[in-house]
Amino acid sequence: MNSTSPAQDSSQDIAVLAVKAAKTAGALIQNGAEDISSLNIEQKSLHDYVSEIDRNSEAAIYDLVAQAFPEHAFIGEEFGSVGDRQAQVTWIVDPLDGTTNFLRGIPHYAVSIAVAVGKQIQHAVIFDPAKNDLFTASLGAGAFLNGKAIQVSDCLGVRGGLLATGVPFSGQLLENLDCFTATMQGMLAHHTSGIRRLGSAALDLAYVAAGRYDGYWEASLKPWDIAAGVLMVQEAGGRVADFVGGEDYLQSGNIVAASPRLMDDMIKITSACYKGTSE
Repeated sequence: MNSTSPAQDSSQDIAVLAVKAAKTAGALIQNGAEDISSLNIEQKSLHDYVSEIDRNSEAAIYDLVAQAFPEHAFIGEEFGSVGDRQAQVTWIVDPLDGTTNFLRGIPHYAVSIAVAVGKQIQHAVIFDPAKNDLFTASLGAGAFLNGKAIQVSDCLGVRGGLLATGVPFSGQLLENLDCFTATMQGMLAHHTSGIRRLGSAALDLAYVAAGRYDGYWEASLKPWDIAAGVLMVQEAGGRVADFVGGEDYLQSGNIVAASPRLMDDMIKITSACYKGTSE
């Protein structure tokens, strides 16, 4: 006899589909990586590019979701919102996080899929097709890398910690360049083990969850950049906040993620440097 309820079955089905969708998109991305010079590439804004692979990846994910769960809403980086905005379940998708890396032949990019029920993210998948790294998490069930449980590091503070960030590069982001510079100086003043900037917010968060990084911060991101990574870090035992220690990160796009004992140190620095930009 099946002891699971229909709701549980649906949740399990969603988690399985999220993995299938990420791997399907990842296969498209890797096929495109074999001959990048043949791709159609457009510039959305200064230094912000999109390729046919981004769009094909998102379309493939959407098609799978629409076929299995036509009642679900869908928010993607390339095509925006699709479906009923009042739907109980929403998929939040970045079909290729790290497009610049991908177009330059740098094998560090990912498919990011989060599934929210109401306002609560319930499932997350971040798939790095170049390395075949599959990060998964479900609310209350932990976080995993290729099926093995992961957890954040036990780093005690910024001193000695290995951190990651994203560097402002165009448009509105440049308005916060002074804030970013001050934050970077604040972090470095605490004698970190180093600060990495590898170009994929989704993988930065996944790496915090896996203990590869001790902490991460970045400004002006979009929900599809970070939604999956937020749940990943939390399920791995980490903390997530905006720059002033609140919970407005999905709205503001300003995020700090870290091991629990490191978080307070990072928030002291970001809150002092950004002076309320997360409010």
